[in-house]
Amino acid sequence: MSDQHKDINEDIRWAKINEDVLRSMENPRMGYWVSVVVCLALLSLAVIAEVYQYNTGMGVANLNWPQMWGLYIATFIFWIGMSHSGTLLSAILHITHADWRKPIYRFAEAMTTFTLMTAGLFPIIHLGRLWNMYWVLPYYSDRGIWPNFRSPLVWDAFAIGTYLTSSALFLYIGSIPDLAICRDNARGWRKKLYTALSLGWRGDDRQWRHFRKAYLIMACFLIPLAVSVHSIVSSDFAMSIMPGWHVTTFPPYFVAGALYSGCAGIITLFVLLRYYFRFEDYMTLPILDKTCKLTFAIAMVWTYLNLVEFSSVWYGHDMVAKELLIDKFTGTYSPYFWAMLFLGSVVPFTMAFEKIRRSISAMFVISILLNIGMWLDRWMIVGPTLSASYEPFAFSVSWPSWVQWFIVIGSFGWFGLLFLVFVKVIPSVSMYEVKEMIFHRRHIAHKDIASVMHRRAGDAKPSGEAGLEGVKS
Repeated sequence: MSDQHKDINEDIRWAKINEDVLRSMENPRMGYWVSVVVCLALLSLAVIAEVYQYNTGMGVANLNWPQMWGLYIATFIFWIGMSHSGTLLSAILHITHADWRKPIYRFAEAMTTFTLMTAGLFPIIHLGRLWNMYWVLPYYSDRGIWPNFRSPLVWDAFAIGTYLTSSALFLYIGSIPDLAICRDNARGWRKKLYTALSLGWRGDDRQWRHFRKAYLIMACFLIPLAVSVHSIVSSDFAMSIMPGWHVTTFPPYFVAGALYSGCAGIITLFVLLRYYFRFEDYMTLPILDKTCKLTFAIAMVWTYLNLVEFSSVWYGHDMVAKELLIDKFTGTYSPYFWAMLFLGSVVPFTMAFEKIRRSISAMFVISILLNIGMWLDRWMIVGPTLSASYEPFAFSVSWPSWVQWFIVIGSFGWFGLLFLVFVKVIPSVSMYEVKEMIFHRRHIAHKDIASVMHRRAGDAKPSGEAGLEGVKS
């Protein structure tokens, strides 16, 4: 295999892997600190807008009947979708023994955890009266009142809570061997932190066997959980009778869109971490190439499900849903709807070309465009249906106010800040997995060399015993 097609440099020393990853946590490039400042600035905008909304009332967000969801719930769906990236790379590719995921799955798992923490804020912000959040939690009160378990909002609380807990535990368990490496090389407060987090990891045979078994069990558990989470979120819409929402393809459509936006987010973070921490030996172009191919395949599935939805509405008998579909193509929201289709279905075809897939700058821009398209997709699910449903007297187009925009933009700062703090404290490249990957490749290479030598010796001496002696010599 030529060097340009290798997933990782197999000649790298194991000690250098530790040195590179540990050094990245101490001395990132200046771009890292610039990103921290930008994220803090974006987060401050959200804090200002939320404090103003809290003190003034929800009217400043332009949320009223029938436009009572706006950007808050659309962005909630977007962040829930982004969370599927870690499950795809960590769990599914781990079970299928795709070794190329090993240098990049750690930050994808972190991305899952922090996107869920970001998504969970939006239903609370949307309530206005934040203290009313307890109504959707499954608890028993002294008045004997339970939440309505037939409400999709309660389903969301169950699903997101379970998924967040499982994803955080999956991330933590997979990091324990690397936390032990950090413990053995750290000093001061970091050594105390890593000593507590590594749980006395020694790396003996017994611990490794239990670790492998626990990690595999959690991976198998997370896959159906991830699918069920976004299927439940889609039920918030599909269980209603609103035009454009009452569609049987919504669960697979939401899952495909979640994987799509998650993979695009992985590409963005891949490029940033590769630059911030000088990870050129680990986050290589062949790995980027495979991630782009996976993203392209999921984009085609998402496009197909879009076409299925359009055709089922067009050939169906629900005239209101058909009028809504025509309005999406030609009405007030049409520029954003066409932008969504272009960014989500046309731009991915650029990834069909290997030269573009292996261009760091090109894929960084394309990945951002793909996620803009996926965010527009979420907004096109919420906005047009609420603007034009069954009753003509309720037709209303309401544009988001600056409060909504500031909170939505600030959520990216919140996620970015959490992620940047994480990669500064916890290794963003799995050191032990990269070592295993290199050991496995070297072992296969030695077996291939021994096999070639054995065949050559056999050609020289027809006897099988003589051929074996030739190999030993």
